[in-house]
Amino acid sequence: MDNIFIVDYDPSWPHLFEIEAAQIHEALGNLVLAIEHFGSTAVPGLAAKPIIDILVGVPSLSESSPVLIPNLEALGYRYWCDNPDPARMFFVKGLPPNGPRTHHVHIVEPHSEQWERLLFRDYLRQYPEEAERYAQLKRDLAQQFQADREAYTAGKTEYVQSVILKAKQKFAVIGTWVDVRKPTAKTI
Repeated sequence: MDNIFIVDYDPSWPHLFEIEAAQIHEALGNLVLAIEHFGSTAVPGLAAKPIIDILVGVPSLSESSPVLIPNLEALGYRYWCDNPDPARMFFVKGLPPNGPRTHHVHIVEPHSEQWERLLFRDYLRQYPEEAERYAQLKRDLAQQFQADREAYTAGKTEYVQSVILKAKQKFAVIGTWVDVRKPTAKTI
């Protein structure tokens, strides 16, 4: 069973990201345009599902997939070929019943709206009171939808979108928002 549970922040999560990001970068080489730690484990102090979310930018999903799939599978990931989002390739490490999930890799192209999730991450990093509201929402949803991952995620959607909107407004006002859909080449 793949139940949802929320745990207190673990200060080892950024280090676990760095280790995994280096392995992914080595496995994918120059296909990697950008690699970012996002999701709740990327926000210091935020309670989260203990799964490291990694966002990887590649030039083209269709051209990269013949390399992406076998190279990430060699690292222990399983490709979710039934993913309903054609703008993203999704990989899971520790997919039950082979163990608890430990990492999710989301692979997207530079123009993907997934890059806006970095605005969400950065806003929560700057505003701990917003992060605490999000933590409470996640705890409530995890209790309500413990065995229903899709309902849990759907329950967060409106809140996440509202925070992204606030982040766009706030970061544009203070002049620090950069269009994250045009990622810089952050390499490991």
